[in-house]
This record gives sequence, structure tokens and C-alpha cells, in this order.
Amino acid sequence: MDGLLTAFWFTLQPAALGLMLLGVSAGVFVGAIPGLSGTMLIALCLPLTFFMTPEMAIVLLISIYIGAISGGLITATLLKMPGTEAAIMTTLDGYPMARAGRPGRALGLGIGSSFVGGLISWVALVLLTKPLSIWATKFTAFNYFALIVMALVLIAIITEGSFLKGIIAALLGALLAVPGIDPSSGTPRLTFDLVALNGGIDPIPMFIGLFALGTAFTDLLKPKKEGEGLSTSYRGVIMGVKDYLRHGANLLRSSVLGTWIGLLPGVGAIIGSMVAYSTTKALSKTPEKFGTGCEAGIVSSESANNATIGGAMIPLIALGLPGSLNNVLLLAALLIHSIQPGPLLFVNNPELVYILMAAFFCANIIMYFVMVGSVRWVSRISQIPGYILFPIIVFFCLVGGYAYGNSVADVWMLLSFAVIGFLLDLGGFPKGPLAISFILTPMAEQKLRSGLQIAGGDWSGLYTEPLTLIMLLMALAMLLIPNLGPKLSRRRKRALDKIGSPTPKE
Repeated sequence: MDGLLTAFWFTLQPAALGLMLLGVSAGVFVGAIPGLSGTMLIALCLPLTFFMTPEMAIVLLISIYIGAISGGLITATLLKMPGTEAAIMTTLDGYPMARAGRPGRALGLGIGSSFVGGLISWVALVLLTKPLSIWATKFTAFNYFALIVMALVLIAIITEGSFLKGIIAALLGALLAVPGIDPSSGTPRLTFDLVALNGGIDPIPMFIGLFALGTAFTDLLKPKKEGEGLSTSYRGVIMGVKDYLRHGANLLRSSVLGTWIGLLPGVGAIIGSMVAYSTTKALSKTPEKFGTGCEAGIVSSESANNATIGGAMIPLIALGLPGSLNNVLLLAALLIHSIQPGPLLFVNNPELVYILMAAFFCANIIMYFVMVGSVRWVSRISQIPGYILFPIIVFFCLVGGYAYGNSVADVWMLLSFAVIGFLLDLGGFPKGPLAISFILTPMAEQKLRSGLQIAGGDWSGLYTEPLTLIMLLMALAMLLIPNLGPKLSRRRKRALDKIGSPTPKE
């Protein structure tokens, strides 16, 4: 507890508060623009974190993450254009309510619910992370290897797109992680005699290319859907005590659902909001009102999608397993500073964990006030034409890629992955499994090698250790149930078809 109090003192210093305000504001701004995303902004900011302390880097990136997830609800409500996937379900009731002459009320419910969802998931983050990390320290190398394999399979099958494309993307990410120096022999592998590949593929130029520049190329070619803007005022934007009491059970249930769904690697905020929305509708006495401007629908969607942020942070800190694209980039920021999330993070860098928790809490409060204060103008900003945004994005991508290592080779790497990202989008291949697999594959290899060295080359530990065997069998079972991923994808597609909006990127 002392560590958390010290962390709050750190985050309340002017420099940290300024970074949180900047990060949340930038996240809300980007999250509200269909075609841009928090992932893109975090990728662009990664080179900047190289010049920061690990603590300040985490403060900035977690603030962007929270702001971006929340910002999508403004344009989802006023323009029927969800800025992020997380806001898709909000559109179903937010936009009809706004059209009925209550835009302030719709926004107020969404902003207040986002705030509560974030705080409830923060409680889970504080209470569950350390016990989970202590439990994880008892893992053997084979246990950890099996856990990573299970996470990779789950990420590949529960994602946007088809089951097969998710698997292919994950395998491609694993292949991209192979070039470099073999950890056992010390000799180059799959470098094709390119000196630049001896250190492996650098994740920073790769992620900027995939998620920022590649996404910008894709969005530039997409036909734009004009939103039907609605003017709004501050009236009804702030939820009252009676509102919180009336929707209390829904807020708590949806936030808990979002938190637990966030714990699952690769599931994401959209699935969290869909499950919470469906559950609330199923339990409602008037389910026919959902989709027509129902308050409960907005509350369940927004509280759940923000709660997935805290849920996803728990396995990232305790196990070193990123559960979403944004978490991959947070992990990359830590790796830049030679900090490895996982079971020993509480032992080696406890102050960093507590600062992340404190920043998460404070950024949610800042998010609330930024959102309340920005509803009048952010929907107009979201209509900035692509021909203005695209050159700005390209410029910052190229500058960020070069500034990271002061190397032209990094710029060429960035451009190469921008092309790869564009082709993946064109072919409908999800980039999430690729990125997460790229990060987790070296960890899996290292744990497998360690296990084999400890066992003297004996592979039997993979099926004689009960926990290892259970996790590997679960991974196999998930591969043999190919309907799981497509079912979730179909639900997501139906939600998109219902609102008549092109698929946004997050």
C-alpha cells in the first residue's frame, strides 16, 4: 500500500499530470476520428519514449490508451460513426437517443459509464495483479511455455476475420521473430546475410509501419461515409447521483464482465462490450427497447469496453502476456527500457507497477473531465478530411522511425512493414495475432530451451507436468473448435451491418 501511495504522489507532480492530460486529450481526439486509432497514436509515440524514463513513458502511453478507447463514443453517438471498434455497440442506442433530441443525455451516460468501468477494473488491477504474479513465480519453464502457446492460439482464433487467417497471421508473426542471432549457437539465422537483421527485426519500426503508416494507406483508399452530425450542448452531459443508483447493477455487472473478458488474451474491448450488451438485454424486462435509444444499452457497452483496459493490464504485468494490440505496444515500450513484464516485475521494478496503477486511476479521472469539456467540438474535428491527415501521419511516421535509431535502415524497415500492413488489410488478415505472436514467440522459445536444458534434453516434461499438459490440451481443443472465432466474427459483423458503418480500426 505504501508503494501505491508513493506512486500517486509521483503521478500528481506537474510533469506527470501534464503528460497524462496530453495523453488523454490526444487519445480522445484520435479515438474520435474514424480511421485513426489509439494503436496508431501509441505506435507513433513509441520513439518518443526512448528519451523518457520508464515511469514517464508508461504514464504517457496508458493515458493515450484510456483516452482513445473512450473517445470513440462521441462520434458514435453524434455521427453514427464509431471512432473505435469499442464504441460499435454504443452506436446502437447512443445515436437513436441523440436523434430523438437528447444528445447530451446519451453522451453523459456514455462518459459516466466509461468512468465507472475504468475505476472498477482499476480495483481488479490492484487486487489481482500481485497475487497472480506470485502464483506465476511457481511456474516451471515448461508451464510458462504452455501458457504462451495457449495464449497464442486464443489470440489467433478469437479475432476479427476468419479462423484460418488468424492462424496464418500468428504464424507469420512467429516467423518474423526468428531472424537474428540464435540464442544457443550464437550464429545468425534467417538473416540472408543482411547485417541489419543480425539483431533481429526491431519492433518499433515494425509497429509504426504496420499500425500507423500501413493503416493510413488502407484508410486513404476506403470510401468515406459522411456522418449525419448532430449539434449538442452540455445539458444532460453529467450523470446525477440518481442515474448512478438507477443503473448501478448494470454498471457493476457490465464492468465486471468487461474486466474478466479483458483478462483473455486477444479478445478485446469490442467483445467485452458485445457480451455485456447482450447480457443486459437478456436480463431486461423490456428487451424490445434496445436499439431504439435505451439508456441501459449505452451504460452496459461503455462501462464494459473501458473495463477491458484494466482487465487486459493484469496478465501483461503479472505474466508478461499482452492481451491486445495496445498492450503489445506498452510491452514494447517497457522492453525499450530493458524492463521485462512478468512474475518478477513486482520484485525487480515494483515502483513501476504501482506508478502504472496510479496513472491508470488518475488518467480515468482526467478522461472524464476532458470528455465532458470536449463534446461541443470533438465531433467537428473528427470530420477533418483524409487528404489533410494523411501527410501529417506520414511525416510523423518517417520522423519517428528515423529518430528511434538514427538509422536509414529503420526507415526502410518501417516502409517495408507499411506495405505488409497494407497488404494484410487488403487481404482481410488481422494484424493483432501477428504483432502479439511476434512478441511472444521469442519468450516461448526461451522458456522451451530453458526447460529442455534443465531436463537434460528430455521432452517428457511437456506431458508429465499436469499443469503443462492441461494448458497444451486446452490449446489443442481451441484449435479443434474452429467455430468459436467465426461465431464472434459474425456477431461483430452483424453489429456493424446494423449501424451501417465501415469497419473502423483499433
